[in-house]
Amino acid sequence: MSVIIKRNRWQIWRDVIFALFVREIRTNFNDKFGIAWSVVSPLAFIFILSFIRGKMSGEDIHSVPTFAFMVYGLLNIQFFLETLQNTSMAIQKNKALFAFRQVQPISSILATGLFSFLVKLTVYLFVLMVMYFIGIEIHIDNPLMLFFVFVLLWILAVSLGCILAVAKLYIREIGKIQSLATRPLFFISGTFFSLQDMPREYWVYFNWNPILHAIELSRYAAYETYGTNGVSLLFLAGVTLATLTLSLAFYFSNWKQAISQ
Repeated sequence: MSVIIKRNRWQIWRDVIFALFVREIRTNFNDKFGIAWSVVSPLAFIFILSFIRGKMSGEDIHSVPTFAFMVYGLLNIQFFLETLQNTSMAIQKNKALFAFRQVQPISSILATGLFSFLVKLTVYLFVLMVMYFIGIEIHIDNPLMLFFVFVLLWILAVSLGCILAVAKLYIREIGKIQSLATRPLFFISGTFFSLQDMPREYWVYFNWNPILHAIELSRYAAYETYGTNGVSLLFLAGVTLATLTLSLAFYFSNWKQAISQ
């Protein structure tokens, strides 16, 4: 006689997210390179741009070693853009699964976002290990703040991705606008240049960007001598909270109509 196991709503939701998370792993790591490519690709990019920036500024940039400066810039912007891109496609990619009433769109967004978070966290740890083996001092003055900024950046990316994922079900062309709008972020988010490299009168044109605050605060968390000139953790947290609230309101008011499109 078979035994029927009763699960409450939270247990079902947890199991669905875990199943979708495993599906993400199988989908993204089904080739020969697997997770190795997720590490090698950004690491090679960091080495190349660190070499170029080192030729321009020397070994240090505002008291931060050039390689570490580029690590926090490139990994954070790549983390944001990849998480945003993946979560914005989560609903369309798993739309066939919504025929099962246990599977809801928010579950696919969370599973995709969690996958991006763990992959980039693994890349972070691997890069730190590479820094240790090549003789670059690993210096983190405030690891708790560094992790907190990383989480805030993730929440911001997932929240924006949730809004775009629902909006794409109504207007497919939003994906093209998204691609066009996110390209300049690599250049205006303090990835290659610090906010301190620019004259103060121009800071107002860049300070609206929460990703810039996240990158600069990450460098400050690692090297307190870098300072927090022009950036604010409170601003980053406030923008993230506002975006999260807006995304949840937009999702819960539109998701049923959206998946029927």
